[in-house]
Amino acid sequence: MNLKNRVAIVTGSSRGVGRETALSIARCGGAVMLNCRQSMDEGAEVESLIKQEGGKVRLVQADVSVEADCRHLVSETVEAFGQLDVLVNNAATTDFLPFADLNRLTDEHWDRVFQTNVKGAFYCIRAAQPYLAQSSGGGEIVNVSSVAGIIGNGSSMAYCASKAALISLTVSCARALGPSIRVNSVAPGFIADDWTQNGLGDNYDTARQGHEKRSVLGKVCEPPDVAAAILGLLEGSDLVTGQTLVCDGGMTIGPR
Repeated sequence: MNLKNRVAIVTGSSRGVGRETALSIARCGGAVMLNCRQSMDEGAEVESLIKQEGGKVRLVQADVSVEADCRHLVSETVEAFGQLDVLVNNAATTDFLPFADLNRLTDEHWDRVFQTNVKGAFYCIRAAQPYLAQSSGGGEIVNVSSVAGIIGNGSSMAYCASKAALISLTVSCARALGPSIRVNSVAPGFIADDWTQNGLGDNYDTARQGHEKRSVLGKVCEPPDVAAAILGLLEGSDLVTGQTLVCDGGMTIGPR
């Protein structure tokens, strides 16, 4: 897909991977609907930057864990831009919990993580489907999963399970929505951003260095790296669907 004059929703786009993805789409000539649940000030900064660069952009506050909010997000996009061609399901949540302490995996944690990371993505897909199916040349969905969903190691056991579920949902939706809509996912490894740093606290530097040592390329992801992987799926071959692109510097195939 050539993103020029296309319209994209990027959930969780006030910072990190979502922010970089929104900026990248705008720089390719696409219009972007930004979304955030709480960080409206940060979202407004991204909106301002895209406008300064001559891009088309709007910002909507919506909690993707609430289906009515997802439908509102989609309807506001279509009302503002007249079409919808791309959906990037990036919004996610987690807690950083030790795997060995199973008692820390409360029902509240499981429910909140799955409600946002899995059901939230599904709510957005369901709301967007009718409009994506009308996109000339076919609509596209990219779900932002994680290598945590492949190797079973990450911020929490529930987070890993949710990202594995998102990969499965990607395959199921690719079957259900084809041929008019392509559905793929990206699975980043360790991402060096403020979200990870805030979650790990004093353990951040040690964790980052450990992932760099296990990586074939000796690097971990920065948000622009993941955004580039997402753009690669959006702008690449139109025969790719139901696939998960791992973007982790070769950490899962390591060690060197």
